[in-house]
Amino acid sequence: MARVLISMPEKFLDEIDKVAGNENRTRSELIREALRSYMYRSQMRNSKQAGKNAEILEALLG
Repeated sequence: MARVLISMPEKFLDEIDKVAGNENRTRSELIREALRSYMYRSQMRNSKQAGKNAEILEALLG
């Protein structure tokens, strides 16, 4: 597995560690899950926007 080095404020990292500890997960697991969730939501937003754009185009051409 590849490693990535990121920078963040200590306070934010402390919050991440608290959540990870409460969920019995590692920091890496929590961050991976957060990124998966972000990427999924981003894809859904883009998909919805593409659908809206298609409807507008159909209305204009139809």
